[in-house]
Order: sequence, then C-alpha cells, then structure tokens
Amino acid sequence: MTSDVFEPGIQSGRLSPADYQAQFSDLHPPLDRHEALVAADRCYFCHDAPCITACPTDIDIPLFIRQIATGTPDAAAKTILSQNIMGGMCARVCPTETLCEQACVREKAEGKPVLIGQLQRFATDHLQAQGVHPFVRAASTGKTVAVVGAGPAGLSCAHRLAMLGHDVVIHDARPKPGGLNEYGIAAYKTPGGFAQAEVDWLMQIGGISFRHESALGRDLTLETLKAEYDAVFLGVGLGGVNALGAEGEDKQGVSDAVDFIAELRQASDLASLPIGRDVVVIGGGMTAVDAAVQAKLLGALNVTLVYRRGRDRMNASVFEQDLAASKGVRIVTHAVPVAVHGNGAVREIEFEYVDDAMKGTGQMLKLPADQVFKAIGQTLEGEGMPELDGRKIRVDGTGRTSVAGIWAGGDCASGGDDLTVTAVAEGRDAAMDIHMALTK
Repeated sequence: MTSDVFEPGIQSGRLSPADYQAQFSDLHPPLDRHEALVAADRCYFCHDAPCITACPTDIDIPLFIRQIATGTPDAAAKTILSQNIMGGMCARVCPTETLCEQACVREKAEGKPVLIGQLQRFATDHLQAQGVHPFVRAASTGKTVAVVGAGPAGLSCAHRLAMLGHDVVIHDARPKPGGLNEYGIAAYKTPGGFAQAEVDWLMQIGGISFRHESALGRDLTLETLKAEYDAVFLGVGLGGVNALGAEGEDKQGVSDAVDFIAELRQASDLASLPIGRDVVVIGGGMTAVDAAVQAKLLGALNVTLVYRRGRDRMNASVFEQDLAASKGVRIVTHAVPVAVHGNGAVREIEFEYVDDAMKGTGQMLKLPADQVFKAIGQTLEGEGMPELDGRKIRVDGTGRTSVAGIWAGGDCASGGDDLTVTAVAEGRDAAMDIHMALTK
C-alpha cells in the first residue's frame, strides 16, 4: 500500500514499487560498444595530456581511450587498473567534471569534454564481466601486513601489497568490506551490488584475507598489530559526526546523513525505508547532496539543503548541485542552524542568515521539518593514534606516520581531498613505500 506523499511525519512506502525501481536506476546508463567508439573518437590523444595531470591516480587516459578506439577494451582496462585498481567504482562516483574532464582540451575548446568517466566504465566493466583478473601475484615474500579499514584506501593498499607477494590481513569494523563504496555512496550511483562485486573481483589476486567486525580500539590495538605484523596501514576513514551546535538537536527525527545513506544502501526493500514529508539536510558536501537527492527519490515532498556559505564554497561539485536541483531539492545558502523546535520530535528548524564573514545578520528562516539529516563533516575516532595534523593523522608524501612501521591513507590521513579516487591513490602509494621498506 502506498502512503500519500502529502501525509506528514516519517512514513514508509510513499511510492509505488515501479517508482522505486525507476528512481534508483543507474544514474548514468553504460555506453554500448558503438557509443564508446564514437566517444573515443573525439579524443585528440594529446601527447602532453592535461587530463593525466588532473587525475589523482595518474591514469594514462589518452592511451586507454586509444585502446578502446582500436577495439581492445580489455587492454584499456589493464591500463586503467594498473594505476587505479578500483577504476570501475571511480568511473561511477569520481567527480570527473571537476578533474580530468574539466582539464580536457575539448572542454576548453567546445565546452563538451571527452566522456572520460563513461569510457573508463565501459572498459573496466567489459573486463570485470568476464571474471578476468589482469594481474598475477608475485612469489611470496614471507612478509605480513595488517590493513585496518576495508574502504578504497585499504583495498587499494592491500591489492598492491598482495600483488607484490606480501600476505595481507584486512581488519574492518563492519560486516561487509567496501567502506564508503559499500555504505556511504548514493544507491543510484552504484546499483546492482557493484561495490561487493568489485571487491570479489579484486580479491582474485590472492594473498588477502578479511577479519570482519574487527575494530581498532575495541578488538585490536596498534601495539598488538605492530607486534604481529611486519607493517600496518591505517585506512580507517572518519567515523565520528560533528554536532550541529543548535538548541534541541537531540530531538527525534534528527540523525546523521551517513547513517541514512548506509541504511538505504543495505536495504533489501526500498519501500520499507521511512522518509519524512518535509526533509531538511544540513551541509554542503557530497554526503549532503546524496542524502538530499535520495530523500527526494524515496518520496519526500519537500527537501531543502541548507549550507552556511555560498554555493561557490560548497564541496559538492556544480554537477552535483545541479543534479540535486533537477530532482527538486531546494538549496538555501548563507544560513546556520540555531534551534530545532518540536515536542519530543522535530517539527521545525530555525536558521539565521549569515554574511560572507559568517557573522549573523539577525534575519531568521524557519523551515517545517519532520526529518533532519546532519552532513556537516566527520571526525577521526580512536585513541592512541599516531601524531595528528589538525583532526587527521599526519602523513608524509608516501603515507608514513609519526610511528615507524605504520602508514595511513584515505579520509583519516592529512594527504588530500576526501575522494574515492584520492584514497585509492594514497593506498597504492603507501603500498609501494611499504614494499620498499620490507624488501630493502
């Protein structure tokens, strides 16, 4: 039975089964062979290609596109995967519009770049669909490495280490591997269980084992890991969520956007997920946009995303902002939450408009809300960590921390942007440095 979309409160089953299926279908349907060849033919195959420089994993983009154009997509996939073992996921979630495609010469000349992301997906999907793994594990080195965290950084590090002949054990707090790829990315970006399929494919290299529901600080410590393994890589992500700092934020109906996205990603029946009629999402990053869009897709009547600065300061790309707007999400900027009103459960949230210096203007905005999602940044959890740089683990260019024998990468480290593709690059580079340290 479908609930009325105008019904207030947090309700499940607001849409018909057909609507749920349509709403959460693939955001970008894959290219067929002909479309891929046409798209590849637009590449200039630049010798000094700016797209390579713009790629955090340094994929030879002109080479893999030329390989697609000449009818060898599996060779193209190997070119991609040699630099980015999670090239399939990155092709789906990487903000190519602000990275390689923005740097594309076609973009500058015509305002229409080569479809690099979709071509990358075409090649990697073609290979993965065959169950083929393009790399062979080297002879065993007899060295063992602990990887803490089965997200993009940890998986990338583990694969490269295993390929080089080391034995790797991945410890992860959750029951399934994948990290944010499995629990933290919008369902419409990775439908069909792709995240787990990619992990299963990656594991074909051999030499990697998982220990699920094994959390740092609860089930293991850095001291025990250092004693048991020859090296340790930390890819633990950011588990804590910042508080709003608004009066009444503990009311029922106020929750973390990351938890909402994780629940949706693990749901077997989308109709069973309750969603409010009036939803407010607070934040300006990719998580905020993902939560807002998915709330709308689940049948929320009114969804408002509120950010404290201007749209030009949002971490979410212009493409993501436009996607949210196209789905009916209202974006309000220069406003900070001051109070959550309601008798036990949220009924309204109050904001104050602020200027560019974040100074209050005295002008207030009240939004009806029966559900509020916080997406205002996450923090590192855990005690006894290596030296921090601000709120993250301090690392050098190779991922080394202040503690000998311990490396770190991904969102928990101070290395770079909080992107899947950056995490993959940091995991790969740390693995190479660990290999050098263990074999010198």
